[in-house]
Amino acid sequence: MGQANGIGTVNRIERVVIVGGGTAGWMAAAALARFFNDGRRTIDLVESDAIGTVGVGEATIPPIVNFNAMLDIREDEFLQATRGTFKLGIEFVNWGRQGDRYFHPFGSYGQSFHGIAFHQLFLREVARGGQLGTIGEYSMSTAAAMTGKFARPAVGAKSLVNQIIYAYHFDASLYAALLRKMAEGRGVRRTEGRIASVERDGETGDIRAVVLENGDQIEGDLFIDCSGFRGLLIEEALETGYEDWSHWLPMDRAIAVPSESSGPPSPFTRSTAHGAGWQWRIPLQHRTGNGHVFSSGYMDEGEAQDILLANLEGSPISEPRTLRFLTGMRKKAWSHNVVSLGLSAGFIEPLESTSIHLIQNGIARLFALFPDNPISPIERDEYNRGMRELFEDVRDFVILHYKATQRNDTEFWRYVRDMDVPESLSRKMELWRLHGRVFRENAELFAADSWISVMLGQNTWPESYDAIADSLDPDRVASAMKQMRAAYRETAEKLPLHEDFIRQSGGWHDMSAREHAA
Repeated sequence: MGQANGIGTVNRIERVVIVGGGTAGWMAAAALARFFNDGRRTIDLVESDAIGTVGVGEATIPPIVNFNAMLDIREDEFLQATRGTFKLGIEFVNWGRQGDRYFHPFGSYGQSFHGIAFHQLFLREVARGGQLGTIGEYSMSTAAAMTGKFARPAVGAKSLVNQIIYAYHFDASLYAALLRKMAEGRGVRRTEGRIASVERDGETGDIRAVVLENGDQIEGDLFIDCSGFRGLLIEEALETGYEDWSHWLPMDRAIAVPSESSGPPSPFTRSTAHGAGWQWRIPLQHRTGNGHVFSSGYMDEGEAQDILLANLEGSPISEPRTLRFLTGMRKKAWSHNVVSLGLSAGFIEPLESTSIHLIQNGIARLFALFPDNPISPIERDEYNRGMRELFEDVRDFVILHYKATQRNDTEFWRYVRDMDVPESLSRKMELWRLHGRVFRENAELFAADSWISVMLGQNTWPESYDAIADSLDPDRVASAMKQMRAAYRETAEKLPLHEDFIRQSGGWHDMSAREHAA
């Protein structure tokens, strides 16, 4: 048999081994089982029940909706299984100045006029002294969130509700359990046990097998490292190296504690800045997730825990636990025949809820560049280039929250306010300072409206607006904006309450007597 059109047979990767479970491991396993388990491949996942998972990543961003749909997970069943709620964005408290409060919504602000960006017209009206409220009043997601309301967009409907963009809050351990059930149902083989050693090919340096404490070997062609911060394969075996970003993001600790719900769940995450970091509040159906992310160089752990417990809205339901981390990324997310996902690939604090998205994007990028044997360095390099761009994009956006502050009440806030930032972020901030311009580069995760939200929310106003905004009649634009603002408010008032919507759609989990007792 010869080649047809120059396309010949190839040596397909047949054995994929995932090291570690948790959210990252089971997301990878479920996705691989959905698209790559064709009867010729084997997918093995190795994890130990004795090794705990971090499991505090309970807030997400909108691409998770597509990931679940890709796996054929029905939304209401997902919410019920994970005790999930909807998320319309993040409320930031005390970030620009103490006492400040703003909302970073999913979705866009207003509507452009004749191709001119809405925010430029808003800036012009501010310069004219127009009484048009805050920019958040021109966002459907913000209007719904601030009234505790929610509704799904309806395809084809001519309603402002279709501007609602959402993600989820959920219990990460329950999500991993749901994905595990799906993955094992589609043929993924789970092996319980600790990995004692790693065998490498003497010629290529690739991983050949992992060896368990009981002596069993699990061989593979491609390994996915989901072993957490330690990076059992990507770092301990392959010594890939780690790029430290803590000079820009000095937070290195997080204390997490769940608490009792203090009322109906809000459809948004809250981030409250404290003296050397910030506190998250994530409402689930059955409890509230809380945590204090802080820098141990500026605050000791005892003080950080006291601040966290003093600012809970309900009683704690377990003991606080501390997580330690170093902000940064692996120098290569893919090295030899090992692809790292989740914490083994890097870590950026969860200020904008990007941790699970970085896993999801890594999986999607691996699928787009899925290799054959032998693995092509070109495809591997392309994966690493793309993951670096994404990590640096997230890094810069998170740094912005610290740099764009007027706080000077603690040594920590003075440091981050005055620190040098990456050139890529400095350029963006300068473009904004001059004329309020934001340009999206490459495949950046955060759209212009996200940058606008943080800049204006933290009192970073440009010196002027884009001259093109002067081409439209100011009185007509002001009248249209007034109507738009009223329409968002009136639409939000008509929506169902967040909890009522989840219950009516069948997504609420009514706990059994046994679960209440637990």
